[in-house]
Amino acid sequence: MHPCALTIAGSDSGGGAGIQADLKAFAAHGVHGLSAIAALTAQNTRGVTAVHVPPATFLRAQIDACFDDFEIGAVKLGMLATAGVIHAVADALESHKPPAVVLDPVMVATSGAKLLADDALEAMRTRLLPLATVLTPNLPEAELLLGRGIHDGSDAADALDQLRAFGCQAVLLKGGHLDEGDRVVDRYGDGHADATFVHDRIDIEGHGTGCTLASAIAANLCLGLPLPAACEAAIDYVFRALRSGYKPGRGTVAVLDHFAAAMRKPNR
Repeated sequence: MHPCALTIAGSDSGGGAGIQADLKAFAAHGVHGLSAIAALTAQNTRGVTAVHVPPATFLRAQIDACFDDFEIGAVKLGMLATAGVIHAVADALESHKPPAVVLDPVMVATSGAKLLADDALEAMRTRLLPLATVLTPNLPEAELLLGRGIHDGSDAADALDQLRAFGCQAVLLKGGHLDEGDRVVDRYGDGHADATFVHDRIDIEGHGTGCTLASAIAANLCLGLPLPAACEAAIDYVFRALRSGYKPGRGTVAVLDHFAAAMRKPNR
């Protein structure tokens, strides 16, 4: 059967992040994309003006419909706005038991504002993290989960095991928010092996990079890559897509060029 990946996340009406970015990333990897929309946003390249969260029962119906018909190789989790939504998703995952779950814990806005209420944050810690094959936080999200600051590379390396203690199998800690000069260092740990993935820092304000990274990992897992290799390939993909990024709106942010990244895939 054709490989299928499911994204459970929020919709971005501007097309640069969320469900829309996830489906582009799946398609660019040759994976059939499925979606269960956990939130609808009115947004563009200049910001978010409104958010609507559908009933949790309807979200569960979307998830069940996908699992009833498709052989799903991986699930990507993105914006889950409330504790009720998080519990509904966790219940569905426990019921359907997908082979892999990639959790992008969307908890902190670009402005630094916390997006989750305290009960939702605790639900994410206790219900979703133990179900995750790999957790992909940025530094502010990792700090919120851990309740402490991450100030340098040593702190970031220590955070891998501390995050894994919540129950996830592996952590890919994104390094874009950490000042390590003209490079970005992403750190991976699964309890057996640690790895660092280094790229040059690109002078561009990207939109949808976290969504795309998690969905590219999910796509690579569907294609049979081992987890560390799936993460490395996804990081390379995001780097290529960001390097080819463009500004479709009047805002300052650039969206990723998924298909330019797919066409420029290096030979391995």
